[in-house]
Amino acid sequence: MHALSLPTWWIHVASVLEWVLAMAAVIHWGERRGETEWRWLALAMLPALVSAMAACTWHLFDNPRELQGLVVFQAGTTLLGNVALAAAAWTLLPERSRS
Repeated sequence: MHALSLPTWWIHVASVLEWVLAMAAVIHWGERRGETEWRWLALAMLPALVSAMAACTWHLFDNPRELQGLVVFQAGTTLLGNVALAAAAWTLLPERSRS
């Protein structure tokens, strides 16, 4: 755990928790509006959460070479998350705005 300072760890952990709360808020927003499509946006946020947890895991073990594959995994889940978020956001657009 020496790779990151305590304040940096705080930011990492707080960001992960904030992302989980944002996912819950998106679900709640959709339920209040009666628009179930918002659940897709929350689901699309999941790969970014996995990516953040992978980064935290890598840092937890002091960024060892043996876990270098975790960095590649993080990059992949970040890419997947960005594509998923873009697709989910697209589905939330009104029909007239999509063309």
